[in-house]
Amino acid sequence: MEPARKRRRSEMWDHFNLIAHDKVQCLVCSTELKYHGNTSSMIRHFSAKHGAAVNLGNIHVDRKRELDGALVNMVVKDLQPFSIVDDCGFKELVALLDPRYTLPSRRVLKEMVVKRYEEEKTKAKAVMQRVEAVSLTADMWTSINMDAYLAVTCHYVDDSAKLATVLLGVLPFPEAHTAVNITAAMRSLMEKWGTEGKVTSIVTDAGANMVASVRSLNLRHALCFAHSLNLVVKKSLDATPGLQDLCTRARKVVTFFKTSTTAKEKLREVQEQMNRAVLKLIQEVDTRWNSTYLMLQRLFKERQQQWNSPRRRESQGPRSSQ
Repeated sequence: MEPARKRRRSEMWDHFNLIAHDKVQCLVCSTELKYHGNTSSMIRHFSAKHGAAVNLGNIHVDRKRELDGALVNMVVKDLQPFSIVDDCGFKELVALLDPRYTLPSRRVLKEMVVKRYEEEKTKAKAVMQRVEAVSLTADMWTSINMDAYLAVTCHYVDDSAKLATVLLGVLPFPEAHTAVNITAAMRSLMEKWGTEGKVTSIVTDAGANMVASVRSLNLRHALCFAHSLNLVVKKSLDATPGLQDLCTRARKVVTFFKTSTTAKEKLREVQEQMNRAVLKLIQEVDTRWNSTYLMLQRLFKERQQQWNSPRRRESQGPRSSQ
């Protein structure tokens, strides 16, 4: 049942039979695979299970495996979508770099990434079994789509005395952010990774739910220095007379330029006319005190340069000597 056209294009057909229009069978181990019109799945199966240095048309199995691995690395490291293998420009680039290489389908690429994830997770768990002591960091955060997550990271010193980090999980957290729910989620993660009894401390923010959760886990608690510093500075800013009114006015100015395309374009034109760098105004973020400083600094800088501009001095005429 194997088509002659396929046999001429790939030597994989020497090792597989087409047993249905969408299924092939390995002649070595009798494994059945889905067939999608190309030999990519056959190549990967034969390379992984039988390890033979087979020449696939004009490309070596080892070379195919190397390129597949590089593709997975790129997707993972650069946060690329699986759909990149369907992009015309990317296909052209790959064809130019190595015309013998056939890109996997989006579905197969996803399977390859999932497989890599499971492999790396297994390796990380094996390392965690050998580690004697770890510390954790945990934080609740919300995505741009307003989905809540709990992220827990593990830190330890490896065999070469270097600090190492493993992300235990980023868990969707649709339930209420109570101490009970957070405790259950973190305890589950620690059990899955085998860190029970090894946690020397955990770092979180000063949220009441987080503090109560750590207390329930009976772990040594360390407050996040960045969060603590932010609270100290914010309280100091709130206690400074007149500063809150100044910040409120500054936020209104920045919001105006952020929400008005006309105002934003006018600001850019003025900056270019004055031969200055085109800089955007900075919006304050409530959870980061330095953003308040940067917002005020940028506004002050723009105002100062506008005030000292040659055009403004010319429009005002000569200053009085008095």
